[in-house]
Amino acid sequence: MIATTRFSVLDRSRIREGHTGAQALRDTVELAREAERLGYHRFWVAEHHGVPGVAGSAPTVLAAGVAGATRSIRVGTGGVMLPNHRPLVVAEQFGVLESLFPGRIDMGLGRSVGFTDGVRRALGREKDDADDFEAQLTELLGWFRGTSPTGVHARPAEGLTVPPFVLAMGEGAAVAARAGLPMVIGDLRDRDRMRRGIDRYRAGFRPSAWSPEPYVVVSGTIAVAGTPEAARRLLLPEAWSMAHARTRGSFPPLPPAEEVEARTVTAKERDLYAAGLAGHIAGTEEQVADELESLLEDTGPQEVLVTTSTYDREALLDSYRRLARVIGTGV
Repeated sequence: MIATTRFSVLDRSRIREGHTGAQALRDTVELAREAERLGYHRFWVAEHHGVPGVAGSAPTVLAAGVAGATRSIRVGTGGVMLPNHRPLVVAEQFGVLESLFPGRIDMGLGRSVGFTDGVRRALGREKDDADDFEAQLTELLGWFRGTSPTGVHARPAEGLTVPPFVLAMGEGAAVAARAGLPMVIGDLRDRDRMRRGIDRYRAGFRPSAWSPEPYVVVSGTIAVAGTPEAARRLLLPEAWSMAHARTRGSFPPLPPAEEVEARTVTAKERDLYAAGLAGHIAGTEEQVADELESLLEDTGPQEVLVTTSTYDREALLDSYRRLARVIGTGV
């Protein structure tokens, strides 16, 4: 099944200890160039606000930089958090992107409203604003069709086709199904929950002008190296940062793996850290090929979106090169 499945990349512009946010953004562009060379289908960037360890706060701006630095790979967002923005402005931004890079732009959309109360206040949003996501999505798609009851027209979005995707967090799967849109669902650590979400999506899917049939993208971390131990080390910085964030409320820059191994942690952090290391696909090329085949047979997606982050950029690039060989696109 690997040979018939698309593979794509989502990079969250993770800041590394001792490096700047500017370097993280340049790293994202460099990774996009390499992903294109390796034959990945799309390259997406994310939206986070007020997070010390993430530089990607303006996904449509970063997507423009990525698209300008590449030639053929599809470029998009994973995603723009729609409750944080007015749908008209989002339509205009993607209209500009599609006009500059025709036929290459994807519009991945999520319903999150900020990591902390402070960020939500700064954005002028509340937690329950996510409840309006479906209506916001309908309004956004309407700007491309020119059906707004306001009589206003989104320029240059109106009349353009920018493929929309829904990030299936919480109610996202049902929203995607009712709207007849492709769905992105993660993560690989909870395979049963992922499978249930996919089943609900397929059962409730209503064909639309955007997508005549269900289209499932499963997302998660995949780490490939010369040995299982080296692949596991790729996972350490992100697992530690997640444990730190969940115990201390702040998502920090990624530390080197050797520093993670030497740090003293609380019992709660240790449990979260262990959970953060579990359930990913990691190993040698042969091991990853076997695990991927199992995942694809289990969930039947049309596409896999790889979301791996780590401190060691050369090891990360090597992981994507090895994965490209596994999926048959590597050069």
